[in-house]
Amino acid sequence: MISVSIVKYNKIHRNTKIQNTNTNMSFANMKQNREGAIAKLVKATASTSEKTNYSDDRFWAPTVDKAGNGYAVIRFLPATDGEDLPWVRYWDHGFKGPGGKWYIEKSLTSIGQKDPVSEMNTQLWNSGIESDKEIARDRKRRLHHVSNILVLSDTANPQNEGKVFLYKYGKKIFDKIMDVMQPQFEDEKPVNPFDYWGGASFKLKIRNVEGYRNYDKSEFESSTELFDGDDSKLETVYAQSYKLQEFVDVENYKSYGELKKKLYDVLGEEEIADTLSDTVVDELNTTKAPVIDAPQAETPTPVTAQEGGSEDGEDTLSYFAKLAQQ
Repeated sequence: MISVSIVKYNKIHRNTKIQNTNTNMSFANMKQNREGAIAKLVKATASTSEKTNYSDDRFWAPTVDKAGNGYAVIRFLPATDGEDLPWVRYWDHGFKGPGGKWYIEKSLTSIGQKDPVSEMNTQLWNSGIESDKEIARDRKRRLHHVSNILVLSDTANPQNEGKVFLYKYGKKIFDKIMDVMQPQFEDEKPVNPFDYWGGASFKLKIRNVEGYRNYDKSEFESSTELFDGDDSKLETVYAQSYKLQEFVDVENYKSYGELKKKLYDVLGEEEIADTLSDTVVDELNTTKAPVIDAPQAETPTPVTAQEGGSEDGEDTLSYFAKLAQQ
């Protein structure tokens, strides 16, 4: 029997490519309205989701060698027609229960709704007991961003060069994006890395540092026009970009009830009884508790270079998800 999630995914996948008979007009509008884009993007970060399918060929991911090192050059692309921002952000949870089952699901907090894991984490954190706080840290939300990119150089997989992909990345890389949009020094000019004409290519440099992927040496090149400003080539890339709103579409999220059932199945009744009092369990059933993320840096489980662990947990979670699907 074909599951509802598979049917949804197939429907989404068929409709993700931009189908726009007015591409010329929308491209022209995008080019004309690029002034002030940096301020708009920076403002969007002050306020502020994918049912990740790890066989989704729309996504590109860098390849690392046996030593855990990797290199590629990419270009972040502007928002597609009808969308305001060139990225979406969402949160998810990924952890293993005491019985060996995995909980890897998008958090409903990504779309402004209450989520059972976040509620349980809040109750654990507010207990004041250090062991409870440690459990909350282990199950905390993980932040992801998704953008369209053009792969300029991928020596490990040269067939990817010149193609448009979706790229999922974490806080480390997003901070580098913000750094060039909001430079700290007077001699640095703000750059919108998502702009075709005034943007900059991104040199993704990956190292293995103490068992984790490290992106500290990654950097943006000097600002240049993509394809020397050739509108014909730029329009082709623009038309190949993917819509991003599916990652924050409520239809692509499991319901609160479904997630709660999955959570309790993963943890098991004994684990819940050992972790939470009957009163707290009752509160989870009735109370809209605020979301509290444990205020401590993430410490993902070390993995090998081939497994692809990273400092911000981005690639580690992908690896865990693959294990859970096996």
